[in-house]
Amino acid sequence: MDNSELSNCLIGEHVVLEPLSLSHVAALSLAVMDGELWQLWFTSVPEPCAMKAYVLKALEEKARGESFPFAVRDRVSGEVVGCTRLCHWEKEHRHVEIGYTWYAKRAQRTGINTEAKLLLLTFAFESLDAIAVEFRTHWHNQASRQAIARLGAKQDGVLRNNKILKDGTIRDTVVYSIIDSEWMTVKQNLIFRLQQRPLV
Repeated sequence: MDNSELSNCLIGEHVVLEPLSLSHVAALSLAVMDGELWQLWFTSVPEPCAMKAYVLKALEEKARGESFPFAVRDRVSGEVVGCTRLCHWEKEHRHVEIGYTWYAKRAQRTGINTEAKLLLLTFAFESLDAIAVEFRTHWHNQASRQAIARLGAKQDGVLRNNKILKDGTIRDTVVYSIIDSEWMTVKQNLIFRLQQRPLV
């Protein structure tokens, strides 16, 4: 990674969010195999063979100014362990969503997600000047719903029959958000949680 790429990273104590590029495809293909994440019927995680297309689509969204996709690197191991994205950026409304987040099984429940979300939220509220950051997940994805709630996001509602998934099932989407007036309290809580539970 050269200096120009490094300057665009979001860097935490234990996690680095690197702007997604085709150079991450091989590492992400390995990461997704840890836990066979694409097998989870209620998520939209790519299979290893589809990773290049997944990254290319994210880069197309970035080129249109709609998203900021990142690869997630564990600073302790040096490994890429997943990816995440600020997406559906509506600059005129100062509204953005955090989504397309997945991690290798070994990185789940380690605190990596907490620090990654802290970095993304800080970027959204303090660099993009967002007034609202949204999260969306499947009604049946209990782990995701609990993780979003632990961040301090509040549930806005449920969009019934919102999406038809690739297996033909229909998804009810649960929508959460954090708004700008809540951000400093949410930030303080996330920092406190990270201090209480150091990453390993």
